[in-house]
Amino acid sequence: MTTAASSSALTEKGFNGKMLNVNLTTGEITVERPDESLYRQYLGGYGIGARMLWDRVPAGTDPLGPNNMLGMFPGLLTGTPLFGQRWQVVCKSPLTGGWGDANCGGDFGGVLKLAGWDGIMFFGKAATPVYLVIENDKVELRDASDLWGTGAIENETALKARHGKKASVANIGQAGETLSLISGVCNDHGRLAARSGVGAVMGSKNLKAVVALTERKIIAQTPETIKMLRTNLDEFVKPLKDFFHTFGTTGITAASALNGDSPVKNWGGVGIVDFPQAPKIDGGSQINPKMEKSYGCWHCPMACGAESVESTNEKYPYPHHTHRPEYEAMGAFGTMNLMADPDALIYINHLCNEYGFDVISAGVAISMAIECYENGVITKEDTNGIELNWSRDDSIVSLLNMMGRREGIGDTFADGVKKAAERLGGDAGKYAMHIGGQELPMHDPKLQPEYHTTYKLDPTPGRHTQYEGNKRLGKIPPAPKDFKDYANRGEHHKGASEYMHVVNSGGMCQFIMMAANTANMPDWFNAVTGWDMSMDEMLTVGERINNLRMAYEVREGGNPRQRHVPTRVTGETTEGTSAGPLAGVKLDTELLETDFLKACDWDLQTCKPSAAKLESLGLREVATALHA
Repeated sequence: MTTAASSSALTEKGFNGKMLNVNLTTGEITVERPDESLYRQYLGGYGIGARMLWDRVPAGTDPLGPNNMLGMFPGLLTGTPLFGQRWQVVCKSPLTGGWGDANCGGDFGGVLKLAGWDGIMFFGKAATPVYLVIENDKVELRDASDLWGTGAIENETALKARHGKKASVANIGQAGETLSLISGVCNDHGRLAARSGVGAVMGSKNLKAVVALTERKIIAQTPETIKMLRTNLDEFVKPLKDFFHTFGTTGITAASALNGDSPVKNWGGVGIVDFPQAPKIDGGSQINPKMEKSYGCWHCPMACGAESVESTNEKYPYPHHTHRPEYEAMGAFGTMNLMADPDALIYINHLCNEYGFDVISAGVAISMAIECYENGVITKEDTNGIELNWSRDDSIVSLLNMMGRREGIGDTFADGVKKAAERLGGDAGKYAMHIGGQELPMHDPKLQPEYHTTYKLDPTPGRHTQYEGNKRLGKIPPAPKDFKDYANRGEHHKGASEYMHVVNSGGMCQFIMMAANTANMPDWFNAVTGWDMSMDEMLTVGERINNLRMAYEVREGGNPRQRHVPTRVTGETTEGTSAGPLAGVKLDTELLETDFLKACDWDLQTCKPSAAKLESLGLREVATALHA
C-alpha cells in the first residue's frame, strides 16, 4: 500500500541528506551529502553505518587506532512522528575484533536529526581531549581537558550547564577514557549505547562528548503523518503497552529468574533452587515504589522508563532521578550474582551509567570473578581483602568501583571476561561466559533456541536484540511452538533477523514494535520519504544489511561458526539444567546453526555470504572483495 504522503512531493523528508565527517587529528570538519539511494538501500542507523564502515575502514585496522571510524547514526524514522527514537554507534569492535555496533535510546538521536544531521563519522585522534558542539549548521571542536576524568552523568550535567538545558549530550565516562573494552557511549543521564566496546573507541580518539542543540521540534510532521500516527497508536496492543509503561523491562525480571529465561549464578545455577529470593527484586512491588515518575525516550509513545526518588539508604546512595534499572541490568547483577537488594541494584545501575559500563558485560565479569574466587583462581590477597561471594552486595559494589577506576583486581576484569581469563590463566576460562569475546545477555537459548544461533552467528556475538519473532509482520515463517523442537527454524530465524535489522536501522524501539502493528512498517517509511517501498523491498533492505555486516566480519578474519559457546549455555554440561523448567534440555546446535546458514546462503564452515547472494542484493563489489 502506498501512503497519501508518498503520492505527492514532501516539503520536508524524514532524512536531511547530509552527514558530518570529523577528522580529529587535523580538526577538519566536512559535510557529506549522500544520494537518496543510500537511504532507500540502508535506511539509517547501523544500516548506513555498515556501508560506511565497509567503505572507509581498511581491512585489518586496529580497533583502537586512529584509522578506525566511530560513527553515530540516527535511524530513518528517528526525529519523525512515526515511532523513531533510537540511534546506533558503529565501529570496528575492540572487544570482538570484528563488526561492532551498539543501539541506544534517550534523546540524542532525535536531537541530532533535528539539528540537520543523519550521522557523524569520526576518524583520527585528537592530540588532547575534545568535544564536538553541533548547533544546527554550526559545528566546532572545543577543548575538553577540564572535563576529562568526569563520569558520564556528571559530565552531561556540566555540559548542559554550559550549553543550555535543551542540549543533548552523548559522552563517555571514566571507563571509556581508560579504554575499557566493555564501555559504552552514554546520553540522557544513563541511556547507553553499551555493547561492542564502542566507548573505548571513543576514548581512544580523545573524544569526550558530542553536544547537539536545535530549535526544530519534529521532522516531516505533516497532516498525513499525524493522522497515521493517531491511527496506528489506536492499533497498539494495549495490555503490552500498559505493562511496559507501568513496569518497564524490570517487570519481567523476577519471573524470568524462575521460569528459565534469565541465567542464574553465572549460568551455573537454577532459579528455583539458587535464587528463590527473586520476588525481592520484583519490578512492581519492590522497584517501582522507589521511583518518582515515568520517563520516556525522545517522543516515545510507550515511555517504559522511570526515574527514582533520592536514596535514603546511606550504603547505596543513588541520586534523585536515577534511571530505573532495565531487565538486563537486573539480570546481570541480580540473578547472575544472586543480589536481591533493590537499593543495591539501583545503585549499581547508577554506577555503571556513571562509569559508562555495559551493564551486561560488567555484571557477567563480576560473576566470573566470584567463581574464580570461590574456586581458588584468585584469592583474598588478589582482591585486596574483599570477600567475593554470591549475594555479597557490598563486595560486588566494591569490585565494580575497582573496575571503574582500574584499581587492583578491578583492572583485570575491566576489559571483560575473555581478557580476564587470558590474564589469570589456569581454570579461569571455565568461568568466562562469553561468545567471541562478548559477554552473554540475560536470555537463555535453551528456552528460546533462536538465541543460540543469534548469540553465536551474528556478526556481533552475544546480542539478544538481533532476534524477535514478530508474528504481526505477516511475512516471516513461524517457528515451531515447542521450544525443544530444533528443526525447521532456519527460514524463520533468517526472516526475524532481517526484520530486526529494519527495526534497528529504522530507529524503532523493539518494545514499541512488540505492541505496534508492524505490517504498517513500509507505510511509515513511505510517509516520511515519498517512496513507494513494498514489504518485500523493505525486507530486502534487512537482508542487505544482514549480509554486509557478515561480509565485514568475515573480511576482518572472523568466523562465527568457529566461536566457542560455553557448555553451560547449550546444556552440554548440566550445571544449569539439573532442575527447574530447563531440566535435561540440551540444544541441537548443529541443526540450529546449519539450518540458519543454509537459509541465508552463507557458507556452512566460514559463514561467508555467497557471491550470488551478495550480487543479488546489489553488493557486487563486496562479493568481489570476499571471493577474489
